[in-house]
Amino acid sequence: MSGDVGQPYRLDGKIALVTGGASGIGAATCRELTAAGAEVLIADLNLAAAQALAGELAGAKAVQMDVTSAASIEAARARISKLDILVNNAGIGLVGDIASTSEDDYERVMRVNVKSVFLVTKALLPLLLEAHGAGGRAGSIVNIGSVAGQVGVKQRFAYCASKGAVIAMTRQIAVDYPQQLRCNCIAPGTVQTPFVEGYLDKYHAHEKEKVREELRTRQPVGRLGTPEDIAGLVRYLCSKEAEFMQGAVVPIDGGWTAA
Repeated sequence: MSGDVGQPYRLDGKIALVTGGASGIGAATCRELTAAGAEVLIADLNLAAAQALAGELAGAKAVQMDVTSAASIEAARARISKLDILVNNAGIGLVGDIASTSEDDYERVMRVNVKSVFLVTKALLPLLLEAHGAGGRAGSIVNIGSVAGQVGVKQRFAYCASKGAVIAMTRQIAVDYPQQLRCNCIAPGTVQTPFVEGYLDKYHAHEKEKVREELRTRQPVGRLGTPEDIAGLVRYLCSKEAEFMQGAVVPIDGGWTAA
């Protein structure tokens, strides 16, 4: 969805912050929002990777941020004077059913995938509300959820729980701030990212291609999603063309939840 001023889905003059912005869906989103005319703040724990990506994108800046730390988030927020778009993308996975999930692992997943959305959104909410109060269009929050928040996925107890919470938070924020800002959620299926490669390396190193094919075929279109698939939808949800989208949970899963 790239284009020039006058074409749809433009974000000229907008400031966007993307958590987990240095790799995978986050990096693709940073590229897509930049192509739409936004200035992007690439927030990531890995500052070097964020800086490398920022060097490729016009107007982009790297911001070191630990999304599980209120102090780290506040330090980043103190350097931001204006914000129109927040993309809560940072997250982790965990393999295991309820019996094999330890309390520590469960709390880690919930801290990174759920508490982070609370902490980052709470810290940046005043800036998003100021954007609307200053006479501009309502600020936009896009939370990256998952199909795992909508259906049960085998051996993903903690991950499903965390992404279900992200969906619930999205809807709740939307009804508390229906006119001041827009809050929507994207629910991807399996996307070809370093996140998925790490899963294959850790749990299926001896049968990576077999499991990769299983991941492909559980999505009726017969392929994994790409980070760019998701990034294009983020761009749309942040644009003026999507101003009637509020509290929506949008699946982009190759037909997984339709089958």
